[in-house]
Amino acid sequence: MVRRFLLLLFFVVLLAAGVVAFALLVPAGPKTETFVDINPGMSSTQIAAQLKQQGIIWSKDIFLGLYAVRGRTLKAGEYRFAHPARMTEVWDRLRRGDVYTIAVTIPEGSNIFDIGARLEAAGLGTKDAFVKAAKQNTAIIADLDKTAPSVEGYLFPDTYHFERHTEPEEMMAAMVRRFRQVAAQIGLKGDYHTTVTLASLVEKETPLDSERPLVASVFVNRLDKEMPLMTDPSVIYAALLDGRYRGTIYQSDLDANSSYNTYKHVGLPPGPICNPGLKSLSAAMHPATSDYLYFVAAGADPSGQSRFSTTLDQHAKDVEAYRQAVRTAGGTP
Repeated sequence: MVRRFLLLLFFVVLLAAGVVAFALLVPAGPKTETFVDINPGMSSTQIAAQLKQQGIIWSKDIFLGLYAVRGRTLKAGEYRFAHPARMTEVWDRLRRGDVYTIAVTIPEGSNIFDIGARLEAAGLGTKDAFVKAAKQNTAIIADLDKTAPSVEGYLFPDTYHFERHTEPEEMMAAMVRRFRQVAAQIGLKGDYHTTVTLASLVEKETPLDSERPLVASVFVNRLDKEMPLMTDPSVIYAALLDGRYRGTIYQSDLDANSSYNTYKHVGLPPGPICNPGLKSLSAAMHPATSDYLYFVAAGADPSGQSRFSTTLDQHAKDVEAYRQAVRTAGGTP
């Protein structure tokens, strides 16, 4: 009788060990992409139940046993499972916090409308929600710029990784943190408002790093002489803010009574018109020394370089040379 009992017990233990080994080592999970949300504050029991319900693991109880043996904190977030995996692998991913994120690259010179569009295209909310949040949540940069009309200018261009459910405010906070890091790196301090606004104009006027300090010098010289900056990118930004930009500048845009219209108003616009990169920030901090008051922007000129001048007469000749070059190339200036 005892021998029979021991034999039965042996087979029960062997069977149980086999079940445990199967659950731990044999891959489970979906054959197609499945997302699992582990919310903050969920207990280990709730996590195990969630994984079992969505077919990621074979057994809730064995997962809890693994948790009890290993005794590590499992991290909240959204996890992506695209192929069957062993329970030990699933547990390791939750322990590491290997959450699913989407990479989004924000190019230099992007404005809040551009960023919102990129986030929407990546499946990270809507453009309108981001733009609205960017206009409303200026408290996040109040220590840098108390008069900022939005967070424009302080969302540093870089590649970011966000979870799908990340709120616009959280994404902006990450971009502002990156701005603060770069600002500290290059020694940017003091009047952030003026520096970043000037840098945003420089960013939009030339793609050439070598020209940025010269472009900054033109703006500084015009500001010193109380001349209007007359920069097209600020006019475009005014139209974007008013929801009337049509892909090109019309006379009505030049006549618009917007504080961002640098053809009508002397001085810098009320705030940045885009989010400048490191080179433009550095150029705004350290403009070149020059007598230039005018330039034909790089990219507009077929030579690929800006044309700088000190007199209106020479500037008019540069503009005509640019127009002639475009006509020769078959374009319409």
